[in-house]
Amino acid sequence: MSTTQLSKTAISLFALHFLVGASSLLAAPGDQLGKVNFPTTCSSDVQPTIEKGVALLHSFQYKESEQTFTEAAAHDPKCAMAHWGKAMVLYHQLWDFPDDGTLKEGRKKIDQARKIKSTSPREKGFIAAAAAFFQKKSKMTHAQRTQAYSSALEKFYAANPGDSEIGSFYALSLVSLADEDVDTMANLKKAIAILNPLLEKFPNHPGVAHYLIHASDRPELASQGLEAARRYAAIAPDSSHALHMPSHIFVRLGLWQDSINSNIAAKGAGAHAAEMRMAESHYQTHAMDFLNYSYLQSGQEAKAREVITEEQNVVGAGEESKAEHAADLAARTALELHRWKEAAELPLPKVKPTSLELTYRVRVIGKAHLGDASGAQADLEKLKEIWAAQDAEDRKQGYPVSNEKQLNSAEVWLLFAEAKHEDALREMRKIADRQDARGVDSLSMPAREMLADMLLELKHPAEALGEYKTALKNSPNRFDGLLGAARAAQASGDATAAQTYYAQLTAVCAPSADRPELVEAKTYLAQK
Repeated sequence: MSTTQLSKTAISLFALHFLVGASSLLAAPGDQLGKVNFPTTCSSDVQPTIEKGVALLHSFQYKESEQTFTEAAAHDPKCAMAHWGKAMVLYHQLWDFPDDGTLKEGRKKIDQARKIKSTSPREKGFIAAAAAFFQKKSKMTHAQRTQAYSSALEKFYAANPGDSEIGSFYALSLVSLADEDVDTMANLKKAIAILNPLLEKFPNHPGVAHYLIHASDRPELASQGLEAARRYAAIAPDSSHALHMPSHIFVRLGLWQDSINSNIAAKGAGAHAAEMRMAESHYQTHAMDFLNYSYLQSGQEAKAREVITEEQNVVGAGEESKAEHAADLAARTALELHRWKEAAELPLPKVKPTSLELTYRVRVIGKAHLGDASGAQADLEKLKEIWAAQDAEDRKQGYPVSNEKQLNSAEVWLLFAEAKHEDALREMRKIADRQDARGVDSLSMPAREMLADMLLELKHPAEALGEYKTALKNSPNRFDGLLGAARAAQASGDATAAQTYYAQLTAVCAPSADRPELVEAKTYLAQK
């Protein structure tokens, strides 16, 4: 079966499994990217192309969106919004920030749009907001530039309340501000408050559903994004990113099979788009990242390892990129499985050193667990060199440098290996508290879970159980969290809790699950 056939089959299976009632939408003719309402003063024959470009922009399909807006500009050079679109595809919100050269390029395209005098007040509003972002002020920070854009959209939306296009772009700007650590929770909640009524009024709008998922992508907000997650793939099934995005909420809520189905579809669609030269390889690798993690949490070790092998087949990726992504997934897999010898001996592929941050971090943790303090210290020194290089690169690109690398979980495990247990517990608790406050990463082992692991190893099962419970609130249905909670409950004499957690662990795992710890869970349950 060809990649194209695999893609179509995966998408079809995903839609049928999760999105009952979407059949009429899936049967719609032409590009299936959702419904946008983006009236312009451009020629009537170009209007459908503009709306396609906007729909692609809403789904972060930047390359194809750029191709579409370029086509519109070629057919109608006096179409201001085609030039606006060519500028907006350069602003990859929530992914990466434009460098100086890209900002200059965007400014040129916005200037082209502004020179066209026949634009409507609505078009002028969009162009003015983009101009606020791309303005020529080299000293502006990323947050200041994002704030200028958001403030312009705020005024624009206040004058046009309930407009699906203005409202969705404004909400995305608020999520972008939160991503820049500007009033994070306030801006996310504000975005959700804007998007919820728009989702009800415009149920097939790709941006509304997409941005609601991003706004809810935190442990305490995830449930508010579930409806959008259930809808988005059916709204825009021709977008590989739309097929993937629901898994951000599925992972937050511990819905592993939903995430697996979502990312199988996204991976296939991303490969097809790359073959057609309409998308870069990262649409595949991002889906594979979530796929590997979801297989691990649902107890499917063999399938998780298959994803690592499949990195060599990513369409459009260079050899170094393939090696980098495979190394990251291999490191995560060893860590999640607690295979400390495998972790300690992770190979170091010949890629740029900064790409090996996770590999070195897991090597330190692996060696610390094996009692190899000197080996862990040697890898930690390499890790510190990587952090310094990453900080230097962040400064060069204008990103704020975080102080959080000053003490990392890898370094804390080294303290633990050196029998500095009180120090290790204190520092891991600090990291866990900081993670909880900022929002636990959805694809990483939480520090709170590591703290619980330390307490269980030190034979403090009751304390460990309390930490596992907290970790599971933020990261529901994590395999190791449930297993650790069951073991801690059993060790502390709480048979009821042990049975509950072991039962929950077996329930979240797939029928084909092969992680060996499941034998322990099934044996315990069989005895009760």
